[in-house]
Order: sequence, then C-alpha cells, then structure tokens
Amino acid sequence: MEEKYILEWTFTPPDYFEEPKDFPFDYGIIHVDSGKAEARIAANLYPEDHSLRNQIHSELEAIFHGVQVLAHKPYALSKSNLTKLHVDGRKDHWVFLEGATLTLFGGRADATITDANGNIISDTRRERINLKKQFAQSAATNFGDQAANAILRSYSAAVNDARNELVHLYEIQEALTQHFGGKAPAKAALGIASGQWSRLGQLANNEPLTQGRHRGKHLGSLRDATEAELTESRNLARALIDGYFRHLRSRVT
Repeated sequence: MEEKYILEWTFTPPDYFEEPKDFPFDYGIIHVDSGKAEARIAANLYPEDHSLRNQIHSELEAIFHGVQVLAHKPYALSKSNLTKLHVDGRKDHWVFLEGATLTLFGGRADATITDANGNIISDTRRERINLKKQFAQSAATNFGDQAANAILRSYSAAVNDARNELVHLYEIQEALTQHFGGKAPAKAALGIASGQWSRLGQLANNEPLTQGRHRGKHLGSLRDATEAELTESRNLARALIDGYFRHLRSRVT
C-alpha cells in the first residue's frame, strides 16, 4: 500500500453532476459522486504546511463553477477534511470546520426522443451531462487563467444574486472585451455574432428591467425580466464562456 493523503469534501445538491465523474489534475484524480468529492495524493507530493489543500480546493471550485454555467443553480461545497493513510493501514485525520450553505432552486424535465425503430435521436439528460463535464473540465484546466476565473465567478454571482443577475451576466462581456482589447477582437476571438453580442447589452443596459444595470434611468417604468429574457441572457452568457474556452483550447492545439 502506498502512503497517501486523502482530501474529502461534501457538497449539495448531491446530484449536481448527475452521475459519477473523474477529473484529472496535476496530482491525480478528483472523483465526484452523490454529494462527495475525493482526491488522493501521494504522501511525498503533499507539503506539511497543507498549502496544496487550498490549491486543490480552488481547482475543485472551478469545476463546480463550470458545471454551474449549465446547471444555473447554487451549490454548497465544504472545505476538505484530510486523512493520511499510512502503509500499515493507520490513519491520521485533520478536520477543518469551514462550510457554507446556499438556497437551492429550480429543476427541469428531461426528454428522450426516438425514431420509429426505437433508436435514440436526442437524450437531453445525456447531452446536458456531457456539456456539464465539458465545461467543468475546461474550468479545471484553466482555473489559473485570470479571464476564465473572472467570467466564471461573474456567472456564479448571477446565480446567487438574482436581483442583479443581468448586471453580473454583462460583467462577462465586459471582462472579455477588456481581455481582448475591444469589442471587435473579442467577437472575432469568441466566434460571437454581432447580434448576439448586442442583444445581451440591450437586455442588461437598455431594457427597463429590475435586474439590469441602469435602473435609475427607468424609475417608474421598471419591470421584472421575464423568464424568457432571463433564459436568453443566460444562454448568451454561456455562449461567451464557451467561446472563451474554445479560444483557450485553440491556443494549445
């Protein structure tokens, strides 16, 4: 048996990933399943000051932020507990008491579409799970990228601060504009059509919406965004994030 350290987290909702997933990182694999996450690190790679614990937590949090872009609901992720597993089977334990609680909401119905022969044409659950893993892995791979970190945190803020949702979603566009040095180079790098780009700005800046950025200009005529407008805004923000991930992948291929 190899001597190793085991980091363990809990999270809610337990079905956030919908099925067990493994995410590779520099020191091994992070395994997530049913409200628990685990990472095993060879003892010779784990520093005595526990600094690696925070680094791996940041990477796991990036994974959750990537999934959140598709799930669009809050999650609660504990800090990790730590166990050292000795060669002879003995265990040393460290317990860290930090934690968080968030309110959960929302759900969606899934559909499987088949042809006349029973062959699956579309499975919305499978498609969503695959997209979640794609976004999560992209977030984990690029968690050290400043722009990627900023746009994922803005999307997370949009989920957790519904009153200002459009403000936070527009922050994604602003961050990418700044990163690429202007709207035109940003749209070109991300593969975003001008209509998509301007529509997010229209919803966030010009419509008299209580979730928008310029509420002071529309006093007396403000209204809540419709569910259709919020869904459209989220999809536009996801397209920006996906475009940035594709841009990052293109740089290493």
